[in-house]
Amino acid sequence: MLGDKKVSYSAMQSTGTLTLGNYLGALDNWLKMQEEYECFYAIADLHSLTIRQNPAELRKRARDLYTLYVAAGLDPEKNCIYFQSHVSAHAELAWLLNCFTYMGELNRMTQFKDKAAKHSDNINAGLFTYPALMAADILLYQADVVPVGLDQKQHLELTRDIANRFNGIYGDVFTIPEPLIGKSTAKIMSLQDPSRKMSKSDENPNASILLMDDPDTIIRKFKRAVTDSDMEIRYSDEKPGIQNLINIYSCITGKTVEEVEKEFDGKGYGDFKMAVGETVADRLRPLQDRFYELQKDKTYLNGVIKENDEKAAYFANKTLRKVQKKVGLTERIR
Repeated sequence: MLGDKKVSYSAMQSTGTLTLGNYLGALDNWLKMQEEYECFYAIADLHSLTIRQNPAELRKRARDLYTLYVAAGLDPEKNCIYFQSHVSAHAELAWLLNCFTYMGELNRMTQFKDKAAKHSDNINAGLFTYPALMAADILLYQADVVPVGLDQKQHLELTRDIANRFNGIYGDVFTIPEPLIGKSTAKIMSLQDPSRKMSKSDENPNASILLMDDPDTIIRKFKRAVTDSDMEIRYSDEKPGIQNLINIYSCITGKTVEEVEKEFDGKGYGDFKMAVGETVADRLRPLQDRFYELQKDKTYLNGVIKENDEKAAYFANKTLRKVQKKVGLTERIR
């Protein structure tokens, strides 16, 4: 790893089950990047701890998320796919970066405000300093680019500020990461409230298509999707439910909005919802089959995890040692 290609860093939290929105908005784009970039893909299980977790469920979800990464087509030979908590350099660098991050900067983070409001009984220090750990995640691997959505852009801007601040004091230690805005991918919205993004934490089970939903469940959820009363399959901001279904069908089939409108011209919402549901179920079936195969092959998966954890630790520790030396910490005797 790490030849002439630029380095990309991405991660997902191991809370909940991935949705169709996660797949089309992130995972599917990651698959296209693995030929062009040296990619690090993390299971962000340390980040998950800012909210109280059931330990057994967290372990299972983290392992399942890793399995989904591989089942979706991320190659553990070409990429470094690892557990964040298995590389202690993340926590160590996060503490050091905390000392170069200002309270005012953390106070301005909109995600902290949102999560603090949502979990008012557990506003912990980890929730507040979360962006410093995210900065450590990215900077440890000298990432050139970070694929980001709108909800993470503010965190990446802070990461850049912290890295520039540190480099200004100690020289060129960190690569300054650039946001990577992929080719325009429509945001996948809730099937029950198309004004909100599809979320794995949605309390309404009909709002989200989960990657491991069986075909009958997928089709049933699409049949119940909120639409409108005029029965015309047309892409319009005035028809957010239909707009969302067109976006999903377009993403899965590769057809343009105009082609989708033409295909379903004169047809009813029932036919359209059924077609979207069947298309999504067909797209997810190979991923699901591969997931169950990998689950059974624990020897293979354990070997891949061990090898990739070690690979991640090697690169992370190179950066960590450089930072420790720069700030004046006593060098370890090896």
